[in-house]
Amino acid sequence: ADTNLNIGEVEAVIIGNMEHFEGVFFTEMWSADAAGFFLKHGMKITTGGTTGSSLAQAGYYHVASGLFDTVMTIGWEKQSEGETTAGLIFQADPLWERATMSGAIGSFAGSATAYMHKYGITEEQAAKVAVKNRRNAINNPHAHLKMDLTVEQVLNSKMLAYPIKMLDMCPTSDGACAMIFASEQKAKKICTDPAWVIAAVTRHDQPFGGDLEMVMNLRTLRSATEEAYRIAGIRDPLRDFDVAELYEPCTFAELSWYEATAFCGPGEGGKLMDSGSTQMDGELPVNPSGGVLSTNCIGATAMIRVAEAAIQVMGKGGKRQVPDVKRALATGFGGSWWSDVMILSKTP
Repeated sequence: ADTNLNIGEVEAVIIGNMEHFEGVFFTEMWSADAAGFFLKHGMKITTGGTTGSSLAQAGYYHVASGLFDTVMTIGWEKQSEGETTAGLIFQADPLWERATMSGAIGSFAGSATAYMHKYGITEEQAAKVAVKNRRNAINNPHAHLKMDLTVEQVLNSKMLAYPIKMLDMCPTSDGACAMIFASEQKAKKICTDPAWVIAAVTRHDQPFGGDLEMVMNLRTLRSATEEAYRIAGIRDPLRDFDVAELYEPCTFAELSWYEATAFCGPGEGGKLMDSGSTQMDGELPVNPSGGVLSTNCIGATAMIRVAEAAIQVMGKGGKRQVPDVKRALATGFGGSWWSDVMILSKTP
């Protein structure tokens, strides 16, 4: 509807979800007709939490290859009909990991503890992330959790696994996201003010979840952003970007990944949060959509980061719009601790 396209004009469709989280396999078999790629070029992608950003990057690369002018990407999840933690546990290494693997909560609890011990990060600083993002979500009509919280409410919420409390973690929810990627000539025809992709980078890592340093410091995100910044000519991320949509499955992750994206130095994520720089009226608003802490339909979650970045660049954010956005950063996290990074711009 935003592009005045009909499904007949879409040349390829790329879909994805985390099927073993839902327990429904071969989703491409039953979704082909509804997704509009019956007897068309189609592709199915499943990469954990990065499924959505993998879809977005695949859509971009399909168009950038010159083989297609118009590609639609669709990510979704219906977690109400599945068991995500069971899916995570049963993919863990049976010898070294499964006995201690308790899903995302356990992984982040261990790494958050190490992060606090190493840098002096506090639970209060992490709680401020939950307050910020869920207040931002109030202005997003598509967000699932809209809460006007206080730091005290976050700190007093149910303990899941120290130091992770209920309100420190993302929800599980049902939802979907779709995007259109088009060649420059096509984009100018179907959209008056498109968002332009100027960098798309992915990085993988070894899959051992017991490597706590890997999880919280997320070397894949650090490496991916360095490459994306080189491509886009970004030298000072905190000032060169106007908005960022970070994939933050828990509050401590957002603090740490401020560091991985070079918004601040090592161990300074908490101080950056305290400074107010990542608030809606700060130097670099982070997650004006409410982030993953407010909406987490896994197959779509990382694509929502890219879509929200595009919405900001296009000036279509409504009450969550950051003024005068020219460049936006979007990240995805998941799979074997890998990271996707995309940079979107007002101009090609």
